[in-house]
Amino acid sequence: MRDAGLELAIKAAGGVGSLARGLGIAQPSVSAWARIPAERVLAVEALTQVDRFVLRPDLYGSPEDQATSKADVDEIDRLRAAEYGLLSLLLGKAPDADTLKRVATLKGDGSDLGMAHVELASAAAATDDRAVSKEFFDLFIGLGRGELLPYASYYLTGFLHERPLARVREDLRALGIERAGTSREPEDHIAILLEVMAGLARGDFEAEFAEQASFFERHLKPWAARMFADLEMSQSARFYRAVGRAGRVFMELESEAFTLS
Repeated sequence: MRDAGLELAIKAAGGVGSLARGLGIAQPSVSAWARIPAERVLAVEALTQVDRFVLRPDLYGSPEDQATSKADVDEIDRLRAAEYGLLSLLLGKAPDADTLKRVATLKGDGSDLGMAHVELASAAAATDDRAVSKEFFDLFIGLGRGELLPYASYYLTGFLHERPLARVREDLRALGIERAGTSREPEDHIAILLEVMAGLARGDFEAEFAEQASFFERHLKPWAARMFADLEMSQSARFYRAVGRAGRVFMELESEAFTLS
């Protein structure tokens, strides 16, 4: 049985088929929903103009509950930040045994992202830190170079340290974001860009939503989903094939949500 928020969204969109088309997903997927998946709320809100607190009151509460300070972060953004943070962690370095144990506890639902989480949890449970460390080396480091080069410059120009890196640095300066830690990777590395998006979603930086959307549109949308798809299709990837699927699905969802917002 559909909840009230989903029923209102379907009515506002003009039917299940119209809602599915507007979101760019298959109609049977929407028909199977009992309520709007958390990661779809922002896109449905933008498409139907039905407020998020009506679509998912369990996440947002009443309109009065929304009178929070600018620094407050709603539950959807917390989930987004967690997803960005997880992907950044797994792509920044090979996960240790404790990280793999945590990833193995991920739960999922019937949504595309939920199913990707189930696959990722299963992949984490089926491997160990030594195997994943070797896989990470082969994929991203290698003898000379890895199978994949997860940099915006490479995916957009075919070379490293090109104009896309300069644009990232310009935007980081404009946002007042400075590098921390000891990583030697250039700022257009996928893990660093995902970490920045996690901070923006959490409200760690003084940035408007439009600036968050702009950062994604400029530095991740043009290439990140393609990189994750390459990882998902890699013949040498095992654990990271599941990381690729989760990343690809999440990038597609974010791209859709920002486009509709």
